[in-house]
Amino acid sequence: MYAVIATGGKQYKVSEGDIITIEKLGEALGEKVVFDQVLAVSDNGMKVGTPVVEGATVDATVVDEGRAKKVIVYKYKRKTGYHKKNGHRQSFTKVQIDKINA
Repeated sequence: MYAVIATGGKQYKVSEGDIITIEKLGEALGEKVVFDQVLAVSDNGMKVGTPVVEGATVDATVVDEGRAKKVIVYKYKRKTGYHKKNGHRQSFTKVQIDKINA
């Protein structure tokens, strides 16, 4: 059984027991999270929502929080002496999928 959920502007295909990395939620470690934007559920047959499946939720537990590796953004224009170097680290939350309620 799997489900497709939407969170943080992205979509994730999840099954029970999966650990996924999503955009930062701001929840404490060990806290329970409920995702109610379930776009599709597959158990015996496929249920696709318009846009979400009514009454379907996904329960998860926060496992870890952190920041990803640094991405270097380098801007350069030739013949003008223009160089700009910038870095970015994206914050994330790791959650473990406990139960899919469909």
